Amino acid sequence: MSKVRKQNNLRARVERSCRSLVRANHVAVVNIDPSGRQGMINYKSLKNIAPGKIGQAVCEITHRWTIFLSAICIDQTGNRYLKSVEVAPDGMYLSDHLEEVIEHCYREIRDSANPQHMVASGWIAIPDVVSLDERQAYRIFAAVGAWNQLKVAA
Repeated sequence: MSKVRKQNNLRARVERSCRSLVRANHVAVVNIDPSGRQGMINYKSLKNIAPGKIGQAVCEITHRWTIFLSAICIDQTGNRYLKSVEVAPDGMYLSDHLEEVIEHCYREIRDSANPQHMVASGWIAIPDVVSLDERQAYRIFAAVGAWNQLKVAA
């Protein structure tokens, strides 16, 4: 018996190619508030990724996402710390459809942080099933200058 299948599905090939490109470049989308800075970074080398083909690969096809949300804080003694939660929504999502998941969890993490310590808040969204530990997230937020912001109004 021969298998009946479509041998050359262009759409599936393009999606596999895009996911491979994103995975190979270790892409993470980083957003920092209150500055509103948003961009892509290689979460291994901590180098910025310019928008272009990689940006299209992130935005135009569905991915399984891992989202690391944090309140970025400095205590009275000057020590930097994160209050964080990691979320992995079930299913495949376009980047535009993650807003509900991010907004709900983002509000919770901001409300649970000490308002006198909070300098900023942010999230790291990785279009792959990759778990970040707090040390990796700290390095990413430091690389994009998350602690060098004006204090959030309490």
